[in-house]
Amino acid sequence: MNKKELIKWIMLAENKKIKNRKKLELLNEYKDINKIFKILNIKENIEINKYVDFMEKHNIKTLCFYDKNYPNGLKRLYDAPILIYAMGNVNILNDEKSIAVIGARNASNYGIYVSQRIGQFLSRNNINTISGLALGIDVNSHIGVLKENYINCNSGKAIAVVGNGLDNIYPYQNQKIARDIINTGGCIISEYIVGTKPTKNNFPARNRIISALSNKLIVVEAESEKSGTMITVDFSLDLGKDVLVIPGNITSKTSIGTNKLIKSGAKIITELNDIICEEY
Repeated sequence: MNKKELIKWIMLAENKKIKNRKKLELLNEYKDINKIFKILNIKENIEINKYVDFMEKHNIKTLCFYDKNYPNGLKRLYDAPILIYAMGNVNILNDEKSIAVIGARNASNYGIYVSQRIGQFLSRNNINTISGLALGIDVNSHIGVLKENYINCNSGKAIAVVGNGLDNIYPYQNQKIARDIINTGGCIISEYIVGTKPTKNNFPARNRIISALSNKLIVVEAESEKSGTMITVDFSLDLGKDVLVIPGNITSKTSIGTNKLIKSGAKIITELNDIICEEY
């Protein structure tokens, strides 16, 4: 698309007065961003130009709802973002073999070890690992993928979904990991425009994208029913995804959520092959 159309897509995506669901209805009905602009009487904002220029300079891609690389998994969301921003290899966003690995930020040493092993195992089996680049389980699953990528460049990749603009990776101590993900053929995506800060409200929304992109979800550690991890579990269950769980030490705080999921009927992982034995 040309720059003028891209600016209109970004303006519609960033319009907070209109819910995502309404934006999708308009797109399905009219299929023309210019027509929608006339109907809504949206005035063009020249400030958007500087964001577009910044993204072009820093290789930040924009994928609108009709782009071929826009993830098909996201289209299952009733409030799918009409536009996402990406750095790295966007071609992997529609790979059929993708599994999400999530868990506590305050991970135990065991949780860190297991999440790295899972990331490396999935990559070795040519499965992409999706997570949120957060401290703890998330970033260590990415690290596991990178370990395998360094050995075999044709192995499964890391896909990181963040809750802020791609101009400033958060948390800041994971910036090198983010660069390594991009440099090894992985991808980092966000529904938030550059300049967006990592506010608390962004992360539950980010979690629905992690769920929608993946074929199934692996939970390594979770502290409570109200944690971000458990919110992602709820999204995955609503989307009909399988939830697999690593059993934890009954005396550990980080095992409260995971062990409760097991009691509720989630599938238990007792060896890494349990992850892929059914489908892959």
